[in-house]
Amino acid sequence: MNKFRNVIILVTFFVTLALVSTYLGNGIQQKVIELPYSDLVKNVKQGRITNVVLSNSHDRIRGKIVDGRRFITVAPFGDRQFITTLLENNVDVHVESGESTFGVILHHILSWLPFLFIVAIAILFSRKMPGGKGSIGSGPLAFNRASSRMMQEKKVNITFDDVAGIDEAKAELEEIVEFLKKPEKFRRLGGKIPRGVLLVGAPGNGKTLLAKAIAGEAGVPFYSISGSEFIEVFAGVGASRVREMFNHSKKNAPCIVFIDEIDAVGRQRDSVLRGGNDEREQTLNQLLVEMDGFEPSSGVIVLAATNRPDILDHALLRPGRFDRKIMVQYPDMSGREKILRVHSKNVPLADDVDLLTVARGTPGFSGAELANLVNEAALIAAKNNKLAVSMQDLEMAKDKVLMGSERKSMIMTDEDKKFTAYHEAGHALIAILTPSSDPVHKVTIIPRGAALGMVMRLPEKDKVSVSKEELLGDIKVAMGGRAAEALVFGEDKVTTGASQDIKNATAIARNMVTKWGMSYKVGVRTFDFDSGYFDRMDNVSDKTSQIIDAEIKAIMDSCYTVVEEMLVKNRDKLDRIVELLVKYETLTGDEVRKICNGEDIVKNEKTRPPLNYTIGGLPESE
Repeated sequence: MNKFRNVIILVTFFVTLALVSTYLGNGIQQKVIELPYSDLVKNVKQGRITNVVLSNSHDRIRGKIVDGRRFITVAPFGDRQFITTLLENNVDVHVESGESTFGVILHHILSWLPFLFIVAIAILFSRKMPGGKGSIGSGPLAFNRASSRMMQEKKVNITFDDVAGIDEAKAELEEIVEFLKKPEKFRRLGGKIPRGVLLVGAPGNGKTLLAKAIAGEAGVPFYSISGSEFIEVFAGVGASRVREMFNHSKKNAPCIVFIDEIDAVGRQRDSVLRGGNDEREQTLNQLLVEMDGFEPSSGVIVLAATNRPDILDHALLRPGRFDRKIMVQYPDMSGREKILRVHSKNVPLADDVDLLTVARGTPGFSGAELANLVNEAALIAAKNNKLAVSMQDLEMAKDKVLMGSERKSMIMTDEDKKFTAYHEAGHALIAILTPSSDPVHKVTIIPRGAALGMVMRLPEKDKVSVSKEELLGDIKVAMGGRAAEALVFGEDKVTTGASQDIKNATAIARNMVTKWGMSYKVGVRTFDFDSGYFDRMDNVSDKTSQIIDAEIKAIMDSCYTVVEEMLVKNRDKLDRIVELLVKYETLTGDEVRKICNGEDIVKNEKTRPPLNYTIGGLPESE
């Protein structure tokens, strides 16, 4: 339709331009001669002039001679006798204004030009503003319309089969799908489907995907809009958009209305600092009114997503509006495996790929991050001209997502490499010797991101809670790197590489004392020490702050002492790990365990260039 309209406009423009050009061309194509006034009078008396055109001021005379030529004459001012002469000799006399034809046309064009310019600017802005082309209420001056993007059933191809790892949320939403398909089943017993459903979860966990899956399963129209699109500079625009969106959705019921990031418009209202008349509050009030106005049989269900439910207005969460709150949590190990299978459905996988192992190695990953991991693995495989994605590609993709790309151009001296190797070997050895530690998955001294090396541990299962023994084990593993440096090179030669380790260990010890009640001297109490400055906290006495400081130091010192003793007793294993780590640069967890058991390992030589170039400074922190 828009293309047809543009064609009509162009054709009209060129036709008009052609007509104007023809008209002006006809007026100037014949040559006009200048005729003196005396000769004009003689020709009139001789009957050689057929017609004349006089201007209102009578100072210019135009006309036509019997032979077809045209002339122009400047007449003397005030010669009224000449008109009598013209009439006596039967000459056609016409009177017009003093402007030329071209001047008249130019005058009209210039008079219309400002109006045409304003219309063009209005059309341009109406296309650029929300509510323009491709949205509900498109057209000029449609800025107060809702810019919701509707996706018809044929466009929503996502179903619950495409959503994995959040089975509890899917189970709750299946009831919504059944109501949209068979509403009479619920109405027969007087049941009412929830008017609004709030999806709460961290970014990337599949809230928008779930909303689309409901529309795809039920086969109903899907409206999607962001909460920020309701807020504009003009007062009342947001409320108008809310009304327009709900009116349009009611006409197309049953349907799904999805409001993403609803906290942008639904945050708590402040009755103290403001009077409640600003644009945001007007929009929220209109949203509350529209949700209250829904008829139970309207078939319009509002889904909203947020990762900040704590700041939402209480009126928005009361029964009758957003009746249900569905938590979309991070997937567990089984859920991560299912998500990986969904995203690798169209990716050819090699026979050595074990998605369960990949799922174990990605604790805390969201669905979006897992999808990115599979995509990175496919890119790596394609870059190496492979026909299928192997386990090695997935491991490289995981390392890249977790730690960043390899810094292959970074060259270290043998001394720097030895420092890094002992540091990482200390972590790995303590992790293997500590029963409560998670199993070691990989040890590497290849620089990635800000780290010169790292030890990756993978939990055998998802943890719901963590015991005191496991927390102390994590502190010991964190202290292994610094203790190994001090044991081998001396206290005066330790590096800054353990800064992040010390920070993490101190945070665990502080939380054990102040949050988790794991200190006998402090007792089963909790303190709000997020800032870390105990002497500045008003709710804690100086004596209690000193006890807390002493308990944190005692935990750290005792763990460090145990780590030192373990390294001294197993110095031969530490040296053997370092020897092979320097040689191969990367060791798997199984290989490190074999080394600790006195077994020999054989693997391919490293492919990185020799580290023989000196870099400035000490090894970087992990």
